[in-house]
Amino acid sequence: MALLPHYNHLSMYSRLKLFFTHPGTAFRAPMRIFWVGLIVRVLYILIAHTYRIRPLLDHFQFGWEAGRIARAVATGYGYSDPFMGHSGPTTWIPPLFPLLLAGVFKIFGVYTPVSAFVILAIDSAFSAATSLAIYEIAARCYDMQGHGNKIALWSAWIWALYPAAMQYGVHWIWDMALTTFLFTLTLVITLRVRAIGEPFSTRNPQTSTRWAAFGLLWGLIALTNPSLIVVLPACGVWMLWGARTDLKTFTTTAAKAALAAFVLAACLAPWIHRNWVVFHAFIPTRGNLGAELYQSTLPENDGFPWGPTLPLAETAPEFMHYKAVGELAYVKEKDLAAHDNIRRDPERIAAWTVRRVYFFWASVPHPFEKTVFVEYTREINFGFLSVTGFLGLFLSIKRKIPAAWLFAAIFLIQPLIYYAITVQARFRHPLEPIICIFTIFLVQSAERTRKHEATATA
Repeated sequence: MALLPHYNHLSMYSRLKLFFTHPGTAFRAPMRIFWVGLIVRVLYILIAHTYRIRPLLDHFQFGWEAGRIARAVATGYGYSDPFMGHSGPTTWIPPLFPLLLAGVFKIFGVYTPVSAFVILAIDSAFSAATSLAIYEIAARCYDMQGHGNKIALWSAWIWALYPAAMQYGVHWIWDMALTTFLFTLTLVITLRVRAIGEPFSTRNPQTSTRWAAFGLLWGLIALTNPSLIVVLPACGVWMLWGARTDLKTFTTTAAKAALAAFVLAACLAPWIHRNWVVFHAFIPTRGNLGAELYQSTLPENDGFPWGPTLPLAETAPEFMHYKAVGELAYVKEKDLAAHDNIRRDPERIAAWTVRRVYFFWASVPHPFEKTVFVEYTREINFGFLSVTGFLGLFLSIKRKIPAAWLFAAIFLIQPLIYYAITVQARFRHPLEPIICIFTIFLVQSAERTRKHEATATA
């Protein structure tokens, strides 16, 4: 590990020797980045008392719908009850995070401060571990520029210590930290399969193990936040594109891609089977799309649904109807109503879509719960990073950085479902590791340009 900070100063012979003897070692981040990031996050949880969740609406802010399902699982009601009371089986949220939370409830108590601390600490571990994946992505993609290690170190440290990157680990009991970690790790596997950053290797990087890991990670993502699945085809095609040298190589690689698809299907199979038995319907990930789409078409929501999709009161007529007809029938009703709303007023829906595109990158305004200054600071920070992220992406394409076009496709594709339904600041979080790298690359490039101009002038 001591060799890593000096990797860019090694001769080509030394680099090749390092690759032959310790494949992938040159891209491993120093573990102290992870440990410092985790310790800082846990200290913040303890000092700021973020584990003290307000008991409003029977602790609904403790995980929202995921917390409700986790409570039902932990107390013997099965995978059910995402809102108030006992409303029956659900597919409102995919199972991975609610089941993780249910395990915490089972050991440390339902809605207890200790459970809150434990799940926030777990989220913080995922958030801190993302810095290690960020390091490898940056080291692989930017080493050819001669300063990849510097960009990798800065990107990883900023993610480990920057408050905006921490917030979903220390404040939110939700899947954002886990989702972002899994998604960033898939990008690492994608780059490894194409051997990005490696001068050459004695072995074929398109191994069955790497493709199987790719399928496994996407299976976990599908069971956590299936909205990201829209990016899967872009990653898969880009990986296959690297095997187009001849028909035999492409055929062999395509078989490995089929293995990845099988692993993905195997991850989803138990959940699909459960849903078929319970609902007699094919529901591969989650079953609430129609209800969410309906909320996005209501004039009173002005294109930005906030809060829970159903009233948090067991006596509310809408909730009673949901409980009476069952979740599957309720969602189908709302899906039909949503499409009727879209047909009746397509101009308004189109205008809301344009606004959602803007606010996905500029930050959705929040009510001034604290101060106007805090709110404007949050929005300026959010929007500034979007600008630097895009500028860094454009510069990466111009400099022909490996995988730049893959990242461009991800920027284009990942937000599409949110443009169509609703946007919140947390929906951009899976892209923020790449945005962090692009921002550092942009700053480093500007610094090198200034030094070059100063040297030329002198």
